[in-house]
This record gives sequence, C-alpha cells and structure tokens, in this order.
Amino acid sequence: MGEPPAPDPAAAMFAADAASRRLGMELLGAAAGSASVRMTVTAAMVNGHGIAHGGYVFLLADTAFACACNGGGEVTVAAGADISFVAPAREGDVLIATAAERARYGRSGIYDVTVRRDGPAGQVIAEFRGRSRAAGRLGDAGETGG
Repeated sequence: MGEPPAPDPAAAMFAADAASRRLGMELLGAAAGSASVRMTVTAAMVNGHGIAHGGYVFLLADTAFACACNGGGEVTVAAGADISFVAPAREGDVLIATAAERARYGRSGIYDVTVRRDGPAGQVIAEFRGRSRAAGRLGDAGETGG
C-alpha cells in the first residue's frame, strides 16, 4: 500500500494563522514558490478616507508571501518587505494577492506579490516585494524564526 500524501505545508501554516483567517482570508492555492490568497475588504478595514487601510492590504500581501515561502516545507520567515500602493481599494472589494518567487540564494529569497481587485479588469491595487530567510525544515527540533 502507498503512503498517505504528505500534508501541504502552506495549507498547514495557513490553517494555524489565526490573524489572517479572522480577517476572512482564503488560501486559493500554494506550491513551493507561489501562492494566491483572497480577502474581502470589510467596513472595519476602511480608514478615515473611505479606502482600505494600507496595513490590511500589506497583511494580505504578506500572507501570500508567507504561503509561497513556506510551500516547500522549509520554515521560512520574513527578513523584510516593502509595498507600493497603486490604487485604492474600497469596502466590498475582493482582493487577490498572488505571490511568486523571483530568486533563491542560500537561505534567502526574494518574492514579488501583486494585489489585484478581483474581476475581469483585475486592477492592480499594490505591488509588494518580500525578502525571506529559511530557518529549517518543518518539524526540526530547536528551529526558530528570525
């Protein structure tokens, strides 16, 4: 008999991510080096200008980045990230963040994430670049992030 399939590391990490899940994020898919995450902008996420607070857009992109980094099963953490806001998102908008690995070198990596408004036009809301650092294999004793 064959062995059961190995658990999806990104899905397992996302399932334990209470912060992202409590904001209504959904993991659409992930593999080593790529991931897509969806979130609907709620009234609680809108700032005083009536647009989505940048911190929520950053959090969505960061979640897709984390899923892409950890999709191969190696515990990986953020070493740094930056974001450029391109267009505003508003209450009710459905946003999709799509992450893609650009480079891996040693224990480090570079990932780009595009946040788009869901729909036929797929308007770009933000562009995010994350830098990662691998800490070890999932389940390794004594591994820490940072």
